[in-house]
Amino acid sequence: MEDSLPLHALHVQKLSMFINRAHSLIHSIALAFIIYYRVSFLFIDPKTRATPLLPWLLVFASELLLSFIWLLGQAYRWRPVTRTVFPERLPDDDKLPAIDVFICTTDPNKEPTVGVMNTVMSAMALDYPTEKLHVYLSDDGGSPLTLHGMREAWRFARWWLPFCRRYEITTRCPEAYFSALQADCGFGSSEFMTERRKIKERYDMLKESIAKESGRDPTRYNSRNTARDHPSVIEVIHDESNDTVLQVDRDKMPLLVYVSREKRLSHRHHFKAGALNVLQRVSGLISNSPYILALDCDMYCNDPTSARQAMCFHLDSNISHSLSFVQFPQRFQNISKTDIYDSQLRSQFSLQWHGLDGLEGPFLAGTGFYIKRVSLRGSTMQEDTDLKELKQSFGSSNELIKSLRQNFKPNAINDQHILRQETQLLASCTYENDTKWGKEARFVSLHCKGWSSVNFDPPRPQFLGSGTTNLNDVLVQGMRWSSGLIEFGFSKFCPLIYGPPRVSLLQSMCYAEVALFPLYFLPLWCFATIPQLCLLNGVPLYPEVSSSFFVIYVFIFLSALSKHLLEVLSTGVSFQTWMNGQRLWMIKSIICHLYGSLDVIMKKFGMREASFLPTNKVADDEQVKLYQMGKFDFQTSNKFLVPMVSLIILNMAAFFGGLIRIFFLGDWDKMFVQAFMSFYILVMSFPIIEGMTIRKDKAGRIRPSVTGSSIMFSTIFLVLGSIVLVIK
Repeated sequence: MEDSLPLHALHVQKLSMFINRAHSLIHSIALAFIIYYRVSFLFIDPKTRATPLLPWLLVFASELLLSFIWLLGQAYRWRPVTRTVFPERLPDDDKLPAIDVFICTTDPNKEPTVGVMNTVMSAMALDYPTEKLHVYLSDDGGSPLTLHGMREAWRFARWWLPFCRRYEITTRCPEAYFSALQADCGFGSSEFMTERRKIKERYDMLKESIAKESGRDPTRYNSRNTARDHPSVIEVIHDESNDTVLQVDRDKMPLLVYVSREKRLSHRHHFKAGALNVLQRVSGLISNSPYILALDCDMYCNDPTSARQAMCFHLDSNISHSLSFVQFPQRFQNISKTDIYDSQLRSQFSLQWHGLDGLEGPFLAGTGFYIKRVSLRGSTMQEDTDLKELKQSFGSSNELIKSLRQNFKPNAINDQHILRQETQLLASCTYENDTKWGKEARFVSLHCKGWSSVNFDPPRPQFLGSGTTNLNDVLVQGMRWSSGLIEFGFSKFCPLIYGPPRVSLLQSMCYAEVALFPLYFLPLWCFATIPQLCLLNGVPLYPEVSSSFFVIYVFIFLSALSKHLLEVLSTGVSFQTWMNGQRLWMIKSIICHLYGSLDVIMKKFGMREASFLPTNKVADDEQVKLYQMGKFDFQTSNKFLVPMVSLIILNMAAFFGGLIRIFFLGDWDKMFVQAFMSFYILVMSFPIIEGMTIRKDKAGRIRPSVTGSSIMFSTIFLVLGSIVLVIK
């Protein structure tokens, strides 16, 4: 009987699991020997020590922190799994649950309206019953251009959707479809080619209309104050055309809703999280679908079957009762072969997420997930819950309270009073006052509330976005992420404290590794400065080459690198791509994690307000050309460049000074490890050295003023550090 067959299958990667556990055990034993080596130094008579205590303690503390974060990360590797789905076993379309699609945008200058509309139209074109599909766009900028784009997208979708269905088009993002030759059904027939040409002309008209509207009054769409201070606007997009010739069944169009919540300078708006909360409330009155798909505005639906694949998990009776969301990995369509900025985030989505799936499930990635609406409503959904308690949690709207019940049928579209009055109330900036909205981490604490999740990584990417293709955006984005992670890690929701009573120890370790990941900046700054300073002053920090502990250090270094190399190569990329990933990990740890942590400290002491800078989605031709060539673009802020260049200059001085000491003073046995560390840092930093010395192009050349400032800072550090070592 087909109804009794499972909708999905889980496969444990037993070989990977065995390799991971064996490596973790052996590597941990080696780390224990290193800790013994460091601790034993403390019991040596201070008069006979060859090394001052302070640098030894700093390096020891860095090794402990690095080892601790590494240990937390082993939880990902405990039980990696993969999954297979059987969408052909799903019930008939009339029995499938409805889905609301949430798309968030904020700035039409950094997130071009045409690109946002492509995401909207790809969501409208999902292979799912149209009467059960509702698409919401949250425009936090309150831009008239975005609203105009929504109306134009609706008009074009009346043609685009039937075309996709008729010819079974698999790439349903218009820009992606028309920009490449597609081998879709019907290709080559004269009828298909004629209709395709007409659809292409209408798509060009859509882009021209948006461009014309944007150029009509540019200042209207560039006001930063307007984006931060505007009333709420909620509009269900309707067909206002009187074109009776149009041969389209207009009832087969998904619901399309524009939502711009109220924003005032005097009220905190919580950025994307606040926008998603508003979408939850407004959609509860308009469609109230039991499942929600959340997308970034540049993450278009690449596979129209993603909804059906997600339902293979949500409707599977074996897991559906506890399943909160299905997370698809983020994939990007503009990544170069070598991916010099590690924009694909392979370690997270191709490696860690499979391990999390073997525990209690992956974290929410912020986009590309199908989530059960009821899982966001907490424990207040009991039938006997007091009305006063419900209003304390969900606010004063009686209509919203009604929508919490499973049998609620929305009527906001038919009742204009509800549509205008209630939705305006729900989208106001004061609605969450004196409620639990925003006080409970609804989107990040689902596992702690007993829910589980699923990672699904099918061969065809379900969603495709635009990865960052220049260094400035990579660092800004990394700094923003680091700030959020550190703030979470040191809040009352700290995974090591909040997690263990509520989720498994391994799952808590995974959460902790993510939250504390930015702390890598502490050991990396130490390893990039302290051993180098000691090398120039003849102070040994590591065992001699002839010592048995030297072998342990070599083993740990090679063990960590080779294991990560094996994991990355298994995803189908090259050695150069792995090396670029290592390079970006070092750069992000030195820059992004440092500034992200400082940002949190400043916010805690009230020295600055929280800020959110959307990544620029406007492609610069020169930047894209450099990225595809594998060349770094150093057109970024001095606050990013000066620390990087200063460390490079410091390590140059240490390396060449160390060579002199090794060859002329005979310190090869004692100083080899420290000299090698400087050499390794210089090798991994070759693009920066190239930008300082060789490259002359404007984008790739590091300005002489940056190099000059860096030399000054490096010299000051060397002088002060040498004085401290002499005193000690």
